[in-house]
Amino acid sequence: MSALGLNPAQYEAVRYLDGPALVLAGAGSGKTRVITQKIAYLIGECGYSARRIVALTFTNKAAKEMQERVQGLLDKHLTKGLTISTFHSLGLKILREEAEYAGLKPRFSIMDANDTLGIIQELLATTDKGRLRAVQQDISLWKNALLSPDAAAQAVQTPSQAESAKVYRSYDETLRAYQAVDFDDLIRLPAQLLATNEEVRQRWQARVHYLLVDEYQDTNACQYRLVQLLVGDRAMFTAVGDDDQAIYAWRGATVENLHQLTVDYPQLKLIKLEQNYRSSQRILEAANQVIGHNPVVFGKKLWSDLGIGEPIKIKDCDDEQAEAQWVGISLSAEKFERKARWGDFAVLYRSNQQARLIEQQLRELRIPYVMSGGQSFFDKAEIRDILAYLRLIANPDDDPAFIRAATTPRRGIGQTTLTQLGEVAVEHQLSMFEAIDLVHLTGRLADRQVKTLQVFAEFIARMRQKAEQTGKAAAAVLDELLAAIDYERYLYDVFDDKPALARWQNVLELVDWLKSKAEFDEMSLLDLSQHVALITMLERNEKDEDTDAVHLSTLHAAKGLEYKHVFLIGVEEGLLPHLGRDDEDIPVGQEEIVLTQRIQEERRLMYVGITRAQRSLRVSWCKRRRRAKEYTVREKSRFIAEMGLAESAIVEAAQVHMSPKERLTMLKDLLKS
Repeated sequence: MSALGLNPAQYEAVRYLDGPALVLAGAGSGKTRVITQKIAYLIGECGYSARRIVALTFTNKAAKEMQERVQGLLDKHLTKGLTISTFHSLGLKILREEAEYAGLKPRFSIMDANDTLGIIQELLATTDKGRLRAVQQDISLWKNALLSPDAAAQAVQTPSQAESAKVYRSYDETLRAYQAVDFDDLIRLPAQLLATNEEVRQRWQARVHYLLVDEYQDTNACQYRLVQLLVGDRAMFTAVGDDDQAIYAWRGATVENLHQLTVDYPQLKLIKLEQNYRSSQRILEAANQVIGHNPVVFGKKLWSDLGIGEPIKIKDCDDEQAEAQWVGISLSAEKFERKARWGDFAVLYRSNQQARLIEQQLRELRIPYVMSGGQSFFDKAEIRDILAYLRLIANPDDDPAFIRAATTPRRGIGQTTLTQLGEVAVEHQLSMFEAIDLVHLTGRLADRQVKTLQVFAEFIARMRQKAEQTGKAAAAVLDELLAAIDYERYLYDVFDDKPALARWQNVLELVDWLKSKAEFDEMSLLDLSQHVALITMLERNEKDEDTDAVHLSTLHAAKGLEYKHVFLIGVEEGLLPHLGRDDEDIPVGQEEIVLTQRIQEERRLMYVGITRAQRSLRVSWCKRRRRAKEYTVREKSRFIAEMGLAESAIVEAAQVHMSPKERLTMLKDLLKS
């Protein structure tokens, strides 16, 4: 170990500054430590200004953790101006500063997934949620691949993609008319701007003297291009990633980006972090065995000096009900025998649908649990209501925000009024807010309806004027806004007392958070409003990690986390690996290629699941599983055989036919013993 507490490979990764570097960091190998120590090294020993260093990651949680670690390594005054953020936050910063060059107004709107789904629904004229989400996904993937509507139309391979490409063109035009961007545009537009505008490109390259990128295997083509454009010919960057944990192809990420670095930067320094500080050797051997069945890109093998560890156990269950009962009883017995906390345990699964029976069983046994990937705080209706007002104040041309704010609380603006207003807006190529000035001339609405619209428009204009006043604190405007719309009374009018109180508490929590953010970051309400849509997409109201409760999570949501004891359930063919939908639209002649790629990604997902475990791992599968009203026979996943476990790892399928009462009796006996 070095003086920094780093092993030799970590030390090399921190100190290397002779050009671009790729740090291939296996699961649990201390990649966050390398990134934060390197930032401290650049500032503290190499004389880099914090303002010239940018570190990029994918979640606010990861960015926050990095920020806190760096603060612990350096004096606070040395870190002033340091940028540690998500890709999307940096993209938003670029677009805000360079709005005129990007063809945007300074107060452009950011549409969230629900807003964009509404636009797509209007264009497609269907209520088929599955089809709407498929089109939304197609458009997202095209944007992530830097394909324009014209390029997407040339690239279609199936009839459904052809329809999506037509929608993409209209969707793109609609966003431009709204002066709005969607989540994917926050990367795509800055990348396009830096590529085409030399002045802007030079300005940003001068600001980024060193770039660090976390989870590089999760980048898509658009993010890779943005990185290239930011580092320029100097190419002073460190990319940290793991090809064995690339599990986001479905959202456009491409593991080939890691290999592409070696092509685009021949002088690239490759450093492998293979010592794992998380898991026992048995768990790592199983993970290495599984991932060894994938094609080798760089080649690495995790090892640990934490001891051989407990045997991995495999459980075959009659069906998913028996599986849930086995999980519940095992959790209770394990907690007692190990004298552990509930928070030491996690139950991981491929699909959210698998959680329902587990939840029922844990409730029956009174086992506390928390779920990852539940409803976000920012997805709650009351939060979206308040945020709609902020978005509208920031950009009156934001039609989705206008519709939500105008109708919540109810103020006499109904569907008929909005429909007529919308038609006028379309005819005159205006936003709905702007169309209010014209609608009275058309005679389509009664004077009373027009007056209601005008009163609302005057209110928004008044609030916007106050938000623009210099020295007018965001907190004061927020308080005035809440009082003016009388939202608390609205909640108690619509809901019973208990849910109304809960919703109002959520609103107060949001407002307090917005006030503190405005004060800490010295933002006006308009600046804050522009960040709001991004906040709703990236920041989640995460559960208190100190809660003593079993963690239930999908494998995708569990990436980056670790637990002492892990139950990995539903490891069977068709589920893990998941082989796609029966009605999936795969281009003719590419079925085998698609299937091979999918199996490789699912294998990486299995690898991620195994490497979440620190001390013990239990894997289960079902001999049959209910599908609709019938049971279908299931087969043990190929990944179980690939783990290379001895027969002694198999847990005999005893107690399968016990009644719930017998199981509870057995549990009581276990606890007594």
